[in-house]
This record gives sequence, structure tokens and C-alpha cells, in this order.
Amino acid sequence: MFYTYILYSVKTGILYCGSSSDLKQRLKDHNDGRGGSYTKKHRPFKLLFYEAFLAEEDALKQEKFYKSGYGREVLHAKIIKSLEKV
Repeated sequence: MFYTYILYSVKTGILYCGSSSDLKQRLKDHNDGRGGSYTKKHRPFKLLFYEAFLAEEDALKQEKFYKSGYGREVLHAKIIKSLEKV
């Protein structure tokens, strides 16, 4: 399985989108400061949302979409809709 995920920074409130084949390890890497220079300064993160895919190319395509202007709108609508259910 391959995953597209959205992280929420508890420190700064930013959302971060990424993809990985090992979601648990990737979240741990981000919170341990091994996720990259951008996410390192926004730690700690909570997993807010993820989608699973059978093919890596589909996960990467979805990540790229969420990072686009229209993709951010769609993502925010999904997040708001899921929070309304809580």
C-alpha cells in the first residue's frame, strides 16, 4: 500500500501533505526531525488525514493534486466535512 497523508502541526497550525509506503514510520520520522528541513521546524505533528492506494504513482499523483490551488480547496472541504462528523 501507498499513502497520501496530511499532517497538522501542533506548534504552528500548518498542514503538510506528503506520501509514503510506510505511514507510521513516516510520521515518526517527521516528529523526530528526519522528515526534511521544512517539517523539522514545525514539529510536533499529528496525522490528520490519509488515503491508501495500491500503486505508488497514484499516491504521488494525489499528493501533487493536494498541493495545487484547487487541490487545497478540495482537501480543506474534506477536512471540514470530517470534523463536522466529530
